[in-house]
Amino acid sequence: MRLLLGGDVNINREVPATALRPVAAVLAEADVRFVNLEGPLSEPSPYPSRPDIAHKPRWRHSPPRMVDGLVAAGIDVVSCANNVTYPPAAALASSDVLDSHGIAHCGAGIDRAAARTPAIVQRAGVRVGFLACTSIFFPYGHAAGDHTPGVATAWAETSYRPDPRIAEVPGRPPVVRTVADPDDLAALRDDVRRLRDQVDVVVVSMHWGVPGDGVCDYQRQFAYAAIDAGAHIIAGHGTHDVHGIEFHRSRPILYGLGNLVFDWPTMRGRGGGMLATVDVAQRRLTLHLVSATDEHGSIRLLAPADVGAAVAGRVTRLSAALGTTVLSYVTHLDVAWPDPGRCDDAQADPAPHPRLEAGGSAGNR
Repeated sequence: MRLLLGGDVNINREVPATALRPVAAVLAEADVRFVNLEGPLSEPSPYPSRPDIAHKPRWRHSPPRMVDGLVAAGIDVVSCANNVTYPPAAALASSDVLDSHGIAHCGAGIDRAAARTPAIVQRAGVRVGFLACTSIFFPYGHAAGDHTPGVATAWAETSYRPDPRIAEVPGRPPVVRTVADPDDLAALRDDVRRLRDQVDVVVVSMHWGVPGDGVCDYQRQFAYAAIDAGAHIIAGHGTHDVHGIEFHRSRPILYGLGNLVFDWPTMRGRGGGMLATVDVAQRRLTLHLVSATDEHGSIRLLAPADVGAAVAGRVTRLSAALGTTVLSYVTHLDVAWPDPGRCDDAQADPAPHPRLEAGGSAGNR
């Protein structure tokens, strides 16, 4: 069973089916394909004075017909938990579009229970479950409530401590500390525990992080908690750039998949990303690097030893800082998956589910 995990996808172009065509060969090799849908499929406002998101006046939602880009690429599942799935009416409209085109989704809904409901896909007898949360969201009317629509959240509190040398060296930046919200942390644990009894593989999508090289405290807290509760893979995105990979209990945490394709003009030429193909049974993780979306709306696969050297170097360096080895080849990167028998953690990764050992054929949709 090969899972394909992509980062942020925003489609808003004349011919949406072309958006992911340059990476079609990599997508075709997977059994299940997942991306973060960064931009609801909802009719954009025709009035500049009434932007789609009041606090992001230059943002425009993607018209419903942009779903053709996901369909043409064979995307099976999307996360809707992110900072631009707003307002709730747009989130619900987008869910209707996805439903009508047979694309599973998670992370947003009519209320908190719906937003935290997993998307489950079955291929060749193997069931894969997806949960999605966002740590990046507007503080008013964005998070789903008991009786109100919105997104599933993984909130964190932030504090700032003066640098120990501030009295000696004026202007030194503060030390930033973040702590996962205990209620959202408990909710994520419960969601994963419920899901792990229904499926063979659990994937948790997290929209999180800040620009730069580091991993916030709260990211590790949420990721470790999800894996300890039974998640097999953490698929992170949100900073529009690639980040490092860490293993906890021999299970991968992809802190930042970056952008896959992003048509919002502000994002043109920024970031870049990677497509991660994960085979849980074989414990193999392969990365294909993807360029930033250029001024013509095009993306392309990058060779790690050539034009993709900078991206490959960043992933390798940041992963090494997290204790992970990344190996570079002509067309892709391979991530060294640690032997579960040699985990430092008290509890090693359990053996794969018997149905995973049987595998599945690509294209069995």
